Amino acid sequence: MAFRHELKFLISESEEKALQERWKPIISYDKHAGPTGYTIRSLYFDDYYEAALYDKLAGVNERQKYRIRIYDGRDDVIRLERKEKVGQYIRKTGASLGRAELEGILSGEAGGMFARPEKLCQDFYMETVMNGLHPVVLVDYDRLPFVFPYGDVRVTFDEHVRAGAWAGDLFDMDTPAYEALPPGVCILEVKFTEYLPDVVRDLLPTSDAARVAASKYVMCLQKRAEMLGRAAAE
Repeated sequence: MAFRHELKFLISESEEKALQERWKPIISYDKHAGPTGYTIRSLYFDDYYEAALYDKLAGVNERQKYRIRIYDGRDDVIRLERKEKVGQYIRKTGASLGRAELEGILSGEAGGMFARPEKLCQDFYMETVMNGLHPVVLVDYDRLPFVFPYGDVRVTFDEHVRAGAWAGDLFDMDTPAYEALPPGVCILEVKFTEYLPDVVRDLLPTSDAARVAASKYVMCLQKRAEMLGRAAAE
């Protein structure tokens, strides 16, 4: 896949509703989503050195992280993904997993990935063997997706970003989770490939304070550490 641009904004619920109303005449709701969007669960991985975390915090120009993603708690779509960042550009590559392959990975038996033809799967296996890649945190959120055909633009509103400790069952949607953002705040993400049409750009938040670089992965790791610290102090 080609590298894409990604813009992120922290906005209030009232700003979210206003933006959706203003964009309604020009962008379309993603037909692949249900009427109320969908819930994304991502299980993020990091290595012995916590490279995914510290590279992000240090602003390393080229970095990557791995995750396994499901939708609405179902097992009909299971995706292994790698998200790469080079400067201001991002690229996401993915491969579908079967339930048995997933269970193998989660039980520490990722050898089947090396037999897959996709380079992503082979790289994932090598990272587990050489650098101890392992699950670290669950990230849940509810997404409303929109699309605009010119510039291959995708606009998403991610609400109720939640951090959960990894307890071994990816499909247990009752796993305790904690809101990682202040009440009434959501994340607006705008992704595009070649250019961002003015009709979309002109409706983006203009406040410098709204633009953020923090990832949901880092937000949820920080929230998990905060909650573990509170539990240890009690």
